Amino acid sequence: MKKRFNVGVAQDHDHYRWWALSCTSLGMLLAATNSGTLIIALPDLERALKTSILSLVWVILAYMIASTVLVLTAGRLSDLFGRKKAYVGGFALFALASLGAGFAADATQLILWRIVQGVGAAFLFANAAALVTDAFPREELGLAMGTNTMVAAIGLVLGPVLGGALVAVGWQWVFWFNVPFAAAGAVWGGLILHELARPDSVRGYDVPGVLAFVLGLTGLVLGVSKGGITQWNDPVVIISLIVAVVLLPLFVLIERRSKAPMLDLTIFENRLFATATAAAFINGLSRFALMFVFVFYFQGAQGDDAVTAGIKLTPMAVGMLVASPLAGIWADRHGSRMLAASGMVLTAIGLAAMTTLQVDSPYWQSSVWLALVGIGSGLFNSPNTAAMMGTVPPYRRGIAAGARTMLQNTGAVLSIAFVMAIVTAAVPQDVLLKIFSGVASGLSASRLDPFIHNMHTALWVLSATSVVGAIVSLMRPRHVHAEASPEAEAVAA
Repeated sequence: MKKRFNVGVAQDHDHYRWWALSCTSLGMLLAATNSGTLIIALPDLERALKTSILSLVWVILAYMIASTVLVLTAGRLSDLFGRKKAYVGGFALFALASLGAGFAADATQLILWRIVQGVGAAFLFANAAALVTDAFPREELGLAMGTNTMVAAIGLVLGPVLGGALVAVGWQWVFWFNVPFAAAGAVWGGLILHELARPDSVRGYDVPGVLAFVLGLTGLVLGVSKGGITQWNDPVVIISLIVAVVLLPLFVLIERRSKAPMLDLTIFENRLFATATAAAFINGLSRFALMFVFVFYFQGAQGDDAVTAGIKLTPMAVGMLVASPLAGIWADRHGSRMLAASGMVLTAIGLAAMTTLQVDSPYWQSSVWLALVGIGSGLFNSPNTAAMMGTVPPYRRGIAAGARTMLQNTGAVLSIAFVMAIVTAAVPQDVLLKIFSGVASGLSASRLDPFIHNMHTALWVLSATSVVGAIVSLMRPRHVHAEASPEAEAVAA
């Protein structure tokens, strides 16, 4: 009888957890690299597709909204039918959408493909943390999350530089480079991953909750982003904000009464999970728009090309790369509350220091402050995620990971919308167009002053938001170590 050849590792293999981590790290690397390459390519996209500033912003927002509003549904489906299937399917859909995006003929087609790409990303985001938490013992969870965050930081380092090189060939390659990596991720996940958690016994879907959140968040982001660029009395802006004001509170009411809610509000009864999730939302709100702003500061105000701008953005990712694994190891041994709060404080200091930057500021100044924000983010992310995911039972980790990602990404979406509203206010449209298309080097410093002033205002707002995040991080209970009993966990909660 021939011996059967099996590809992959058994779920009880001593090192299975590290094989699983390699799969989730590949997803994190792809998502982080994709974000950086696209942001650095925005000025080239504006010139190639001859699109409006609002459409350009929505190339980013469409993907983020889709991945945000569907991540809980993806987490719910994963808890019901299996995380491996959902994760592998997410890779496959991401590859297909990336291929289609490169063939887009105009901004509308590109935005539609970005929505499909966001759906695939939702299944990746909803399952990465849950798969890692299933595979690792709790005493190593901080190290695992730190490794995932470190890999994401590598993607953030590579993304802008790679994006600058890709747009020199053609903007389409910013999307097409994703295809082989996403396809490899689907194959790798199919070979390596196992289903370690039992399915959730509560069946069903929350269609009304999904619709209320999709329409409510879209209305809020559309109203804020369009109002900042055009006028706040625009009928589209007013209607969008009214939809948000009505549907977002309605979403909470629906979730309270649903038998199978999209967002299980009972998981927030654990104070550690609730405060850590709130801090993740604030972190997304305070930090995500920063790279978006600095792409236009470097390429627009300072007149750098895409490759140079990409290189100039790397100190933030390098800071995160260095701090993330160290923070994860420290959190496993000593707890995460003070570490997470310290990270938010460092981020606030870095953001505040950036308000000293002017059109002609030397690069060393921006690099120091970007690195400081990166270190702060690294200190916050992995300990906060590990503490959060370690509080929920295995069969609820899909929905818990989805809730974390949804709230953090909601903060990121709102970050871009609000910062865009601030940055574009009272800046002449012709100046904005040149800044956003990367051809503002011929403008005088006086014409760029309104943009720089608004950028400083946005940075002060982000800094203040980070301080609030530090306070929220300090409000959570002390770290519960792996050896703690279930009774101790209940007391801590």
